[in-house]
Amino acid sequence: MKIITQKYGGSSVATTEKIRRIAEKVKKRVDGGYKLIVVLSAMGKTTDNLIALSEEITLKPSAREMDMLLSTGEQVTIALFSMALHELNVGAISLTGHQAGIVTDTVHRKAKIVSIDNNRIMKEFETNDVVVVAGFQGIDQEHNISTLGRGGSDLSAVAIAAALRTECCEIYTDVDGVFTADPRIVPAAKHIPEISFDEMLELASSGAKVMQARSIECGKKYNMPIWVKNTFNDTTGTLIKEEDETMEKVMIRGVALEKKEAKVTLKSVPDKPGIAAEVFSRLGAGNINVDMIVQNSSTDGTTDISFTAPKEDLPVMMETANKIAKEIGAPKVDVNPSIAKVSIVGIGMRSHAGVAAKMFRVLADNNVNIDMISTSEIKISVVVPEKDGEKAMQSLHAAFELDK
Repeated sequence: MKIITQKYGGSSVATTEKIRRIAEKVKKRVDGGYKLIVVLSAMGKTTDNLIALSEEITLKPSAREMDMLLSTGEQVTIALFSMALHELNVGAISLTGHQAGIVTDTVHRKAKIVSIDNNRIMKEFETNDVVVVAGFQGIDQEHNISTLGRGGSDLSAVAIAAALRTECCEIYTDVDGVFTADPRIVPAAKHIPEISFDEMLELASSGAKVMQARSIECGKKYNMPIWVKNTFNDTTGTLIKEEDETMEKVMIRGVALEKKEAKVTLKSVPDKPGIAAEVFSRLGAGNINVDMIVQNSSTDGTTDISFTAPKEDLPVMMETANKIAKEIGAPKVDVNPSIAKVSIVGIGMRSHAGVAAKMFRVLADNNVNIDMISTSEIKISVVVPEKDGEKAMQSLHAAFELDK
């Protein structure tokens, strides 16, 4: 049995006309002898609209009830899509995440997949050519509906593809694949035909919006090739795959910009063993994903600890940080929501010296002040003022000749 997993994002299924067009595209693959698992997001801005509805009721909704609410968006899409396939005489059935066997942990709004039971999907292939699955959702071990966080349909698709060992996972969106930068900010950005899992993971975690970072982690773990393609044309797209020797020749693969993080600083923290562990253990217990961390040198037995985390977690982050500060004797907590993180990524950095120096010089020449710095083997990230984020991205893209 030849099986392919496909995923279509919200912009791809925003209207019933677009749903019909995708159904015709899927039918062609069925006619070519394939069985398909099609993972769908909610239509257009449905998820945003559902969040807005919740805010009309409360600004502090129960995370469990938000999952119950948000999971309805994908269920609308999968039912309509299955109906469109039926109109084309294609055997299809829609399944919620629960029905598709997706089991998660108990962290609402950003659950992690624990296991996938593929028995139901394989059974449905006995009588259907297409199994349509609601992305972004599953069921936790206490039988509550759970959601996988923003972009979670990508993770649903890659995880299902890995569990069933399908030939590949195709992620369909409204762009022609992965680019050296966001073309809306850098018009000279170039299409990337192939990229390694590691590079794509760093770009995605640094603000590139093409795919969810956790889905790339899953693809790498199970070596599941991922194609990123445009729903509305037949361009080749971008293949995300294992690293090979040709990729190492490219020093910088791309530049990413993230504007959805905030910086929090605990001022005058007692400089003694165990304080940092206490701070970040408490933040972790609150399911806050800390990104960059900087601790200043000690002065008079105290130090400042700064970290960045998603703005959407800011209310919980500040509540937690203020409690910690009170308990450890830190007199003040500062927050700066007006920051941007700019990153350059490339596995070629391993064998090219002077990349950081060039990055910092370019930013200095463009009068962009650096607040924080973080590095990995194939990435350098800096925090800059939010107003300078796009300028920094554009200048770095040009300086490293990514438009060539």
